[in-house]
Amino acid sequence: MSHAVAANAHPVIRDLADFDPHSGSWTERLLFNHRWVFVTLCLLLTLALGYQATRLNLGASFEKMIPTNHPYIANYLANKADMAGQGNVLRIAVESTTGSIFDAEYLETLRKLNDDAFLLPGVDRPFMKSLWTPSTRWLGVTEEGLDGGQVIDDSYDGTPQAMQKLRANVERSGEIGSLVAANFQSSIVLVPLMEKTDASGKRLDYRELGNRLDALRAKYETPAIRVHITGFAKIVGDLINGLQQVLFFFSLAIAICTAILYWYTRCWRSTLLVVACSVVAVIWLLGILPSIGYELDPYSILVPFLVFAIGMSHGAQKMNGIMQDIGRGTHKLVAARYTFRRLILAGLTALLADAVGFLVLMVIDIRVIQDLAVTASIGMAALIFTNLVLLPMLLSFTGVSARAAQRSLQAEAAEGGDAPEKHKLWALLDHFTQRTWAGVALAAALLLGLGGFAVSTQLKIGDLDPGAAELRQDSRYNLDNAFMSRNYAASSDIFVAMVKTAPTQCSTYENLVKVDALEWELQQLPGVESTSSLAAVAKRTAVGMNEGSLLWFEIPRAQAMINSIVTRAPREMFNQNCDLLSVYVYLKDHKADTLDAVVRTIDAFAARNDSAEVKFLQAAGNSGIEAATNIVVKKANTQMLLLVYAAVIVLAFITFKSWQAVICAVLPLMLTSVLCEALMVALGIGVKVATLPVIALGVGIGVDYALYMLTVTLALLREGASLSRAYYQALLFTGRVVVLTGVTLGLAVATWFFSPIKFQADMGILLAFMFLWNMLGALILLPALACFLLPARLFRQPSQPAP
Repeated sequence: MSHAVAANAHPVIRDLADFDPHSGSWTERLLFNHRWVFVTLCLLLTLALGYQATRLNLGASFEKMIPTNHPYIANYLANKADMAGQGNVLRIAVESTTGSIFDAEYLETLRKLNDDAFLLPGVDRPFMKSLWTPSTRWLGVTEEGLDGGQVIDDSYDGTPQAMQKLRANVERSGEIGSLVAANFQSSIVLVPLMEKTDASGKRLDYRELGNRLDALRAKYETPAIRVHITGFAKIVGDLINGLQQVLFFFSLAIAICTAILYWYTRCWRSTLLVVACSVVAVIWLLGILPSIGYELDPYSILVPFLVFAIGMSHGAQKMNGIMQDIGRGTHKLVAARYTFRRLILAGLTALLADAVGFLVLMVIDIRVIQDLAVTASIGMAALIFTNLVLLPMLLSFTGVSARAAQRSLQAEAAEGGDAPEKHKLWALLDHFTQRTWAGVALAAALLLGLGGFAVSTQLKIGDLDPGAAELRQDSRYNLDNAFMSRNYAASSDIFVAMVKTAPTQCSTYENLVKVDALEWELQQLPGVESTSSLAAVAKRTAVGMNEGSLLWFEIPRAQAMINSIVTRAPREMFNQNCDLLSVYVYLKDHKADTLDAVVRTIDAFAARNDSAEVKFLQAAGNSGIEAATNIVVKKANTQMLLLVYAAVIVLAFITFKSWQAVICAVLPLMLTSVLCEALMVALGIGVKVATLPVIALGVGIGVDYALYMLTVTLALLREGASLSRAYYQALLFTGRVVVLTGVTLGLAVATWFFSPIKFQADMGILLAFMFLWNMLGALILLPALACFLLPARLFRQPSQPAP
């Protein structure tokens, strides 16, 4: 059986006059008989959407990054007005490298920086706090009774006497470990942010804010002063500013794909057309997004490359088919139509599977992931037109170079089924159609699967490293975060529990005793640095009101005494109506285990102590929001995988109409998913917002290889070929491109490992692994499974591989 017959069973037509233009499906006739019209429309659409793409914005939103419908977040949002400063907060630590904060020059620098921070866009100014703000107060007991005031009052003049007074005020303020470091070498400017910058509803621009924070740091840093900045806004600002590196790696990936594809074809025109059609799909995507009110954010910025990568994979298959037909002497237009006929169903199903892999991300109740799903699905829709239709049309005009066609003929003669000797790699892979080799491969896969599953059970949800997991541990942000953790008991990882009471009842003795009991339980957790609440303030103040005797370190039973304490307590501890208390839990880190322990402790306490009069609710603070996000991600991880596999199975069954073929296609994907989770455990990567999409994408994208291989293999089996012959011809026709794209895309995304953005590096490692393992699954496990599963009536199983 010749390669020509095995590959497509279409006659070689050298003269276009011998071809019936009315042959083929109605779709083929509509498109190729009017190809000039379609190409012109695509050109006009590309120009229009290219112009629209110039209007695309790059931004981020705090509320888009959190699961707003989760009960914990709903509790936070319902009480947000009474808890300003407990969500999106910046912490700016100003450090003296030569002495203490009790220095006139240091304090003047702190004052100026405080004033500049006050004027930043989006600042919730009434809740801003530092040593210079009026809300930072001290409370003490003197011989005249209780006394208090601003930590830095109007009498401050920078003299040594003023410094002594300031030190005494700081020590009596209760802010040591919170606003002031225990070693007195730094202090914090606390800057709560609003999502809207003004009454007009304009959203906070994190790129502009990040640049202004960098300018603020540059302005005030000297050999004697260092500035450390942490908070969600700074993370996002750093990510957006780091997108220049993202674009560099995107360009590097394009260059790698182009170079390897040219090495394979030795034809610039076909190589550039494949690249161009993939780029056109990206242009269409970027042009559609602003037209429907979408933008790119630090997470969806990688979608254009994924669209390009998938386009290269499908485009290479189309180009390869046309090149082989032209090499056998078929007219370029006829070759394009033949390839369209052979691969349109497999290509369409594969792209639909890719789209499903993205769309199932919609089940995750986090807006940034849902936007990523919509963005990527639009990209898949664009690829259906650009790479399944436009590319064959363009190649029908240009064809391929004579050199490329000659190479195709030589490869066919050297590797084809009628060649004296098989290609060594294809001959090796062909052995997996025999029961002995197939059994060994399946046994090895089973052992890998069991081992991978055992390791994957240790997979954690959420961040596994301190600081911002989106950035590398040696980034400026994470070094700043490490400084905060070392110097402040009240760390930047804050979990806030809310205690809801009847109006005016937040300060009753009974309620404060319950809050005190919750604090004690939380303080026993190894991940908790310290806690703070109105109950703790009441106990400390009671000591001060009784001549400093620690015998009085209890919540006063007399309500009148409690009321006296409340009038002097920090307002962030309770709200105006006194029906909401805040319990601050300062954590050592925001690792998944730490957050989970806090959540379980508060849940258990609430189950024992909730009543009609008082309810303990979760959660506010940056760590409380992250805990809710982890819960949503954990639930979505399983749900998402079930949905994507269900969709892929349905699509594969529609394509193959054989449940045995579906198993051959899907089982290798499942092995890759298990091994990918095991790899995440080995590399210390948790399942989180940044990595969750990769797991689903690996299934949707990975099935592409199996669809192309099985489409050709099943077609030849149904013509009466043996499994060995059918699989070998599938390797020659489409397998070489499976290897090409698998290796090329794996190398391209592997370059992301060097990105300064940690989540991009993580995605690059995981995607490279999944590209390569899905390729190996299609080349090794697919024929091994087919050897045992495909019905005998479809093929004759020879005792030896076909010669």
